[in-house]
Amino acid sequence: MQLKVQAFGLLAEIVGNNIIVDKQTDTDSLKKQLAVQFPSLVDIKYAIAVDKKIIAGNTLINEASIIALLPPFSGG
Repeated sequence: MQLKVQAFGLLAEIVGNNIIVDKQTDTDSLKKQLAVQFPSLVDIKYAIAVDKKIIAGNTLINEASIIALLPPFSGG
């Protein structure tokens, strides 16, 4: 089973807008797989959103989860 991951901003330029990754059970394992697939992500800080909510720690995911990679941003 595979997960669809959307990327935005600078991250989309690196990995593409939509990527498919092997199914992962949590966001920590997803980050590890992304680092292997896209080594340039290792040096970039980014946030992960699961089901439209930015997560702060490791979060469980499943095949129905909506996953997004969000670039660093600041408000003003």
